[in-house]
Amino acid sequence: MRFARRAAVLGLFAFVSVISSAAPLRAAQDAAVLTQPVLSDAQQEQFLLKAKIVRTRDINKGITGTRRATLSDGQLSHDAQIQTVDISKFVFTPDRGGQTELNFRDTYRFNVAAYRLSRLLGLDNVPVSVERRVDRGEAAMTWWIDDVMMDEQERLKRIKLKTVPAGWRPSRTAGYIHVMRVFDELISNSDRNLGNQLWSSDGKLWMIDHTRTFRFNATLKTPRLLVRCDRRLFAGLRSLTEESVNAAVGKTLTKEEIRTMFIRRDLIVKLFEEQIAARGEATVLYDLDR
Repeated sequence: MRFARRAAVLGLFAFVSVISSAAPLRAAQDAAVLTQPVLSDAQQEQFLLKAKIVRTRDINKGITGTRRATLSDGQLSHDAQIQTVDISKFVFTPDRGGQTELNFRDTYRFNVAAYRLSRLLGLDNVPVSVERRVDRGEAAMTWWIDDVMMDEQERLKRIKLKTVPAGWRPSRTAGYIHVMRVFDELISNSDRNLGNQLWSSDGKLWMIDHTRTFRFNATLKTPRLLVRCDRRLFAGLRSLTEESVNAAVGKTLTKEEIRTMFIRRDLIVKLFEEQIAARGEATVLYDLDR
C-alpha cells in the first residue's frame, strides 16, 4: 500500500523521464513552464475553483479517487490533482501488516486543511488546495507542482552516487527537512513517505498528499527528530489561536481534530523552548533560505 501510494504520488507531481530522442518535446515543455504566469495563492484558488475541467485521466488504479485534470479559464491552462477519497473506519490495519489505527480517516478535506494551516504558519511549500464539487461529489482540487526534479527517494540515491545537483546547499536542504518534521508533528501525519516529498529544480521541498493527517493523537510521534526549527515557523506556531485556525480551515477540520492539534502545538513549542534554554537560540532556531 505504501509503495503504491509512493509510486502514484510520484506520478502525480514529478515529470516523467524521457529518452534522448524526445528531447525537443521535453525542451518545449520546460519552456512552457517558464512562460506560465506567476499567480498568487488567491489567484490559484480562484483558478482551481472556477476554471473549466478540460479533461481528466486516472493516475493509478490503486489509489482511490485520484485523477489528474487539465483546467482552463480561456487564458491559462494548468493541471491539478483531483482527490475524492473520504474514508472513516473505527479500526484500520494497513495492507501488508503495519500498525493498527483507531479512528482512522483518509479524506481529501485534509489536503485543504493542510494548505490553509501552512499559510497561517508562514509556509509556502504546501500546494494550494481547494474544495470543489466534481462529478456530483466533493473533492480536493490541488495545484499541480511544476518543475519537479525528483522525490526524496531519488535525492537519497543521488547522495550515495554523489550526483546532487550543482548549487544545492546542504544547509538549505536540511532546513526544509526540519520544517517538514515540525509540520508533520503538528498535523500528525501518518503517511509522510519518500514519494510525497518532492524537490523542485531550485532546491525547494514541496510537501504533498495530506489525506492521512490530523489524527487524534495527544502525543508527538517522533519528538527526537525535532532538534531545529525555522524562526518564522516557530513564531507562527506560537501565534496560532483557535479563532485564527477556525477561520482558516472552516469545515475541513472537526472541533476534536483542532483540539488535539493544539495539544501537539503546545508540546512542540514547549520542546523547542526547553532546547533553546539548554542549547541557546542560535543553535535551535534558524532562518530558512526561501
